[in-house]
Amino acid sequence: MRSNKLRELLNAGQPSIGTHIHTTWPSVVEAIGHTGAYDYVEFVAEYGPFDLYALDDLCRAAELYDMASMIKVDQEPRSFIAQRAIGSGFGSVLFADCRSVEDVRECVRIVRADTPEDGGTHGVATRRFTYMGYGGTPEYVQALRDIVVVIMIEKKGTVDRLEEVLSVKGVDMIQWGGADYSMSVGRAGQRGSPEIKATERKVFETALKMGVPPRAEIGSVDQAKYYLDMGVRHFSIGTDISILYGWWKENGDGLRKAIEG
Repeated sequence: MRSNKLRELLNAGQPSIGTHIHTTWPSVVEAIGHTGAYDYVEFVAEYGPFDLYALDDLCRAAELYDMASMIKVDQEPRSFIAQRAIGSGFGSVLFADCRSVEDVRECVRIVRADTPEDGGTHGVATRRFTYMGYGGTPEYVQALRDIVVVIMIEKKGTVDRLEEVLSVKGVDMIQWGGADYSMSVGRAGQRGSPEIKATERKVFETALKMGVPPRAEIGSVDQAKYYLDMGVRHFSIGTDISILYGWWKENGDGLRKAIEG
């Protein structure tokens, strides 16, 4: 079994940096790896199309570098996608759309081994992360224990019961989802409002107080200071499709103006 870099960083109390991709082209992962700047790459499977072959290929590309991989999965079928992704080599799973404490407990069960000690639902399977082994060994069980479970805090139910969510054994990290939260409380499109930002801050501060690392999603380095001052040490910066759009928009507009005078 390969080591789980993000798990090692969390265990050591070290910071981490990731970035998002929508594409399934492995060369994009290799380009990220060549920078040497990122601890992991997150495939945002909730937003982009993919097949099971792509999951294997993305992990192969990440493994060429000292880089881990995370997948963000839909509300449904979260169990199938998460377990197949783990089998492909993803070392962490970000679960979207949890609405209750029981939802969060179920996400942990999906990842953990089906043993009396772990109480999970992940059984034995011949998949890529076993490296041609059938699985089911003590090493296999430990690898499942090492998978990093990240929970999106983006629904009213999990915000209202935040301390219970953070107390669920096996939750390793949380991520704020302001767009979903604002919609779930009847304020669609207002994730930047003072009220929603105040809720975000409360979520981050509560997580830090309870010892569950929060991760901040940012679009530029200057946005990190707000979170760093709060005590946040885990970040995901940028998304491939947004980066491309921004470059095309700025330079396309500029060139159009230059041509047309």
